[in-house]
Amino acid sequence: MNSFFLVAAALSAGTCLIHTFLGGREIAVPLLNATGLGPVPKYVSYYCWHIATIALAAMAIMFAVAAAYPQSWELGWTATGLAVSFCLLGVALPPLKKQSYKAMPQGWLFLPIACFGIAGGV
Repeated sequence: MNSFFLVAAALSAGTCLIHTFLGGREIAVPLLNATGLGPVPKYVSYYCWHIATIALAAMAIMFAVAAAYPQSWELGWTATGLAVSFCLLGVALPPLKKQSYKAMPQGWLFLPIACFGIAGGV
């Protein structure tokens, strides 16, 4: 059992739950209730919301499989690549858009996942 990938799986699952329940209430519901948005940007954004949910769940599953089956290490590295990418985007975007990390903290959630993924892969 690869405990680093296992921790990355648990953190990914936790991030998925935060995204789904807390983020859903704070972001997705107001998005759907927004009156100033046309239907195309509104529902494309909502579609992307669900893509993120699926990606987070898939990361948790990939890390869990890699933790339990060492021969599936490629899944762990794939999930790690996603975590690193999401972290870099989430850390770079707020300053680029003149937003605070308090308003957009999402990128930081991926840092420990990426670190545990890297540790599990080496």
